[in-house]
Amino acid sequence: MEAIRTDKLTKYYGKARGIIDLSLSVEEGEFFGFIGPNGAGKSTTIRTLLGLLSPTSGAASVFGMDIVREKEGILRRVGYLPSEAFFYPKMRVRDLLKFSADLRKTDCSAEAARLCERLQLDTERKIDELSFGNRKKAAIVCALQSKPNLLILDEPTGGLDPLMQREFFDILRERNRDGATIFFSSHVLSEVQRNCSRAAVIRQGKIIACDSVSGLSEASAKRVTVHGLVDLSRLDGVKDKQEGLNSVSFLYSGDMPHLLGCLTAGQITDLTIAEPDLEEVFLHFYEEEADQ
Repeated sequence: MEAIRTDKLTKYYGKARGIIDLSLSVEEGEFFGFIGPNGAGKSTTIRTLLGLLSPTSGAASVFGMDIVREKEGILRRVGYLPSEAFFYPKMRVRDLLKFSADLRKTDCSAEAARLCERLQLDTERKIDELSFGNRKKAAIVCALQSKPNLLILDEPTGGLDPLMQREFFDILRERNRDGATIFFSSHVLSEVQRNCSRAAVIRQGKIIACDSVSGLSEASAKRVTVHGLVDLSRLDGVKDKQEGLNSVSFLYSGDMPHLLGCLTAGQITDLTIAEPDLEEVFLHFYEEEADQ
């Protein structure tokens, strides 16, 4: 079953672009990455899926429920972590967590206590006494304490120190192994590469690539590093060239026999052809789309 499905989902803010003809499918049980820089349309997509924004056109469903007609049913099965969470400043953390659980008419006290212990969150402190990172922890517990079927996380690690980030992802992987679907929006590409099985790349409100994380790498350019002397001037498909002393490194998306012919004509002492990391994949897709 599809946890999330969108069909040409479009959202405009007046004349301003939000998302355009966004078609996407996320299977139940996936750990899915949604990649794009700030302003690409990630948060608009998420808020539209949750019924916080009304779509301009197109359609979408969560667990088969229409996002417009069945919003309440969707919200009962989803844990949402916004990129920025705002709470009543004078409320204590323990009261906030109970308030969040009461909205779902669920006793989440045992799971909330476990999460607070793992994230080192003091439940006796007031919200306005918390650092940004601890407010983020409180938002994480609110989203996870009911053990929802689907977690929608919008830039979730901002404010968390490296140790808490590691603990947070340990928790997410545990939830995913237990069957929860995770839809993870981020511009931190290493997070997606380490944790997600599939990912979509969004640019200016449009999906420009969607595949397994390994498939995205395989479908993109190769990272070529050459030591020695070589003339690349007649070679098409060279991008992001970085020259050093007696060496050159570049992304190559052209014809491989042409590359090998060019290298053979040079004076090469060492050669490496490797899969790029996800950051290079991301830049490759963005540059490719911009050239079209």
